[in-house]
Amino acid sequence: MTDANNNYPYQNHNLPLEDRVNDLISRFTLEEKIELMCQYQAEIPRLGVKKYKHGTEGAHGIAWLGEATVFPQNTGLACTWNPELMHNIGSVIGDEARIYFQRDPAINGLTVWAPTVDMERDPRWGRTEEAYGEDPHLTGRLSTELVKGMQGDHPFYYKTVATLKHFYGNNNEIDRGSASVSIDPRNKWEYYLKAFEPAFREGGAGSMMTAYNGINGTPCNLNHEVNEIVKGRWGMDGFVVGDAGDVLGTVMDHGYLQSYAEAVAGSIKAGIDSITDDQDISLRAIRDALEQGLLEEGDLDHALRNTFRVRFRLGEFDPAEVNPYSHVPESKLCAPEHAAMSLTAARESIVLLKNDGLLPLRHEASPVAVIGPLADEALTDWYSGTPAYRVTPLQGIKQKVDEKSVHFNSGLDCIIIRSKATGKYVGISGSGEKAALIADRLDIQDAEVFERTDWGWGSVTLRSLSLGKFVTETDEGDLTATAEYAKGWFVKEVFGFDESNNGSFSMKSWEGKPIVLNEEQQLIRGGESVTSVATENEFIIEVVQDGIREAVQAAKSSEHAIVIVGNNPFINGKETTDRPDITLPSYQQKLIRAVYEANPNTVVVIVGSYPFAVNWENEHIPSIIYTSHAGQELGHAVADVLFGDYNPAGRLNMTWYKSVSQLPDLMDYDIIKGKRTYQYFDGEVLYPFGHGLSYSSFQYSGVSLDRTLINSDESVEVSVNVRNASKLAGDEVVQLYVSADASRVERPRKTLRGFRRLHLQAGEEETVVFELKASDLEFWDVTRGRYCVESGNYTLMLGSSSKDITAKTTLSVEGEVIPPRYLGDEVRAVNYDDYHQVYIDECREGGESVRTVNGEGWISFHDVDFGNGASKFEARVSGHIPGGEIIITLDVNDHKGQTVGKCIVPPTGGRQAWTTVSLPVEGLSGRHNVFLTLNGEVQISWFRLV
Repeated sequence: MTDANNNYPYQNHNLPLEDRVNDLISRFTLEEKIELMCQYQAEIPRLGVKKYKHGTEGAHGIAWLGEATVFPQNTGLACTWNPELMHNIGSVIGDEARIYFQRDPAINGLTVWAPTVDMERDPRWGRTEEAYGEDPHLTGRLSTELVKGMQGDHPFYYKTVATLKHFYGNNNEIDRGSASVSIDPRNKWEYYLKAFEPAFREGGAGSMMTAYNGINGTPCNLNHEVNEIVKGRWGMDGFVVGDAGDVLGTVMDHGYLQSYAEAVAGSIKAGIDSITDDQDISLRAIRDALEQGLLEEGDLDHALRNTFRVRFRLGEFDPAEVNPYSHVPESKLCAPEHAAMSLTAARESIVLLKNDGLLPLRHEASPVAVIGPLADEALTDWYSGTPAYRVTPLQGIKQKVDEKSVHFNSGLDCIIIRSKATGKYVGISGSGEKAALIADRLDIQDAEVFERTDWGWGSVTLRSLSLGKFVTETDEGDLTATAEYAKGWFVKEVFGFDESNNGSFSMKSWEGKPIVLNEEQQLIRGGESVTSVATENEFIIEVVQDGIREAVQAAKSSEHAIVIVGNNPFINGKETTDRPDITLPSYQQKLIRAVYEANPNTVVVIVGSYPFAVNWENEHIPSIIYTSHAGQELGHAVADVLFGDYNPAGRLNMTWYKSVSQLPDLMDYDIIKGKRTYQYFDGEVLYPFGHGLSYSSFQYSGVSLDRTLINSDESVEVSVNVRNASKLAGDEVVQLYVSADASRVERPRKTLRGFRRLHLQAGEEETVVFELKASDLEFWDVTRGRYCVESGNYTLMLGSSSKDITAKTTLSVEGEVIPPRYLGDEVRAVNYDDYHQVYIDECREGGESVRTVNGEGWISFHDVDFGNGASKFEARVSGHIPGGEIIITLDVNDHKGQTVGKCIVPPTGGRQAWTTVSLPVEGLSGRHNVFLTLNGEVQISWFRLV
């Protein structure tokens, strides 16, 4: 008989949860506790604890386990602006996760690594497809409802558990595992954390994943804010997991700690409850940490209480009859109603960017040219599930009109490749008679013909016309046409072609290795491991079918042309790779222009994972549609919008800029000073945040407040009348923005504080009411380290986008007046009001510090009241060799202001070797702005003027 057959308290589902959790943890041996600290939790048979895996992928549908319902990419779901839909999608993800768990509970866990709530302040981020856009309010509302749907509505039991990722400041792929980003308090509290907070406070999210990067010098898996903010301030009582490999990466990538034992100990104490690294190494490191006194058994107990609290609420230790989610019928997997919801999501996510009246197309329109490299594709991404079926735009369009009237052309060149040295045409392994037949049809010699897709920036894929598959590289180095899609963590279907001065090309593999010929004139990867390789690897490329010319002919012979372009989610912008630019690939731009010149009745459909700078297209093309890679129902949704069977109402979740020249450096995380996102950007954009057109027209009127003055702890109702002024039913997305008319600090030009998607019949009118809390107007006051609602007037703006504001009103708030700053006590340097060329770093004595970039920078503290004066400057500093100085000036920086002192900072032996310096000062009285100019290798933690 095992212990599991006994009647222990943890087995009694009528007892309080904490009693059961504590009882179970107390029964584990130390070795068992160690074995339970990683992603794959060990089985403990004597206690009835089964094997369990944390981390089923489910970003927009259950992934990697088999067929499942696939929804649009998250960036597309965000364009629905529909929290209710997100809730329903979350419920579907939960149902299908349960089915796979029922099939194999040891492998298919119920803790789902979704949603991604990272703030997308830069559209170049390679993982833009995974998150919900640039606004924390929109992201917070949508992700919170997804979490609620995933976790279910039972007061105790979870359907599944949502794992929010990645906490936080994760918006670049370049050096993501080793970089640290600089984020000051206002950016942190007003922007980056705002997106995460509601999913915990309101949604009750049961899990969270930390990010690979560091924040202000500290790797995120060691970030004390996990305990202080997420588990403390926000009350999250589930578990926190490290991202794959990042705990050991504290040593290997960040170089922050010297041993794995230090890494696991530091991570666990900082709030990591489950380690997602190499299991054998991690377990050994935990044992080492215990032996070295870096960890105590109580630290493991604390972490395991968090993971098992979640497992109890998933119903693992309870009778099936008390858990409403214990059995989900198999029929729910890829159920028809789930497919219908996928179609609804795909439709609602489509954004009509521009329409000069060309859309919707008539069903009787004939003929129609459907053109482009994405016209007959329905692509997935790394975190997509496996759809039971796919509908491409071409297939969807053919269902709307007479199929015979649809002229399809990919617009892609067909090429043959010839060896420059021998003059012979090259082949690939596996081709044969079909290749000869195609060559004969094209009136060329016996040769392998490839359809070439140029994805831009040196990335090309080749599809064999004879085999219908993409050319890929095998582990042995052979090139074979065996890939159904160009996809994978390593995309071995991507090749590079470098042109020489004489017109020949060299060819490179996905990892930059040369492609050469073997003795059979077949393409293979070059390198020491490959034998029988000719030294010649120069090739001549011959275009045997001009894709653009063929597309032009199709366009000329058609009434309308539909050009479908965009990106492949595995190429150029993806996890590990940020986008080099925000334009479409140059070949796609040429294709669009050529088709438009041939037929001005051209519609462009962009199928993409992120915003694009389509300036020429916006100026010339009559109608433009945007959709993300929208899953299994992409084609039906696109066709429904094109032909007016669905009236589009998607809204952009990100600003579409005109050029990367409008963006700061990718690693600049300060949205305020960097003027990022619609909140602070003051230039002219291509399409604003919240933008999206309709086939209907809507009118706003009668904006009103239930009262015009509130206190800082009150709320107000904002109402506006919205009328469908057209003869066609449609959806409108009413958006509420606010701005402070005056403030002590720079506030957003406008910021989203409410939205509602509503359906109105032709001529129908509805009053839309928003509740605006005074706390929705708060900002982070660095002078006192807390949120503050300032007294003053606030402008409330309502409209259909952040730019298209059609109704305004003013609200007065009796809040706080921020007092002058006092510098007589220790002031953290990071709580500056303004700065120039400084970087926020850690201070291992506690808190954070500020250091120079390139040896010179400044920080300023505004509206300081010195009263009767101050006579001494004191600061906690470190000086990397050769040290430097701090210059204290009043009102402006040291070049023009009144200098009241210069404090030498000696070399202290390193950035974390801290010492206190002081200096007598003169002339300090009254109220001033104070500037501290840091020259040399200077780092400052805190200072005071007394």
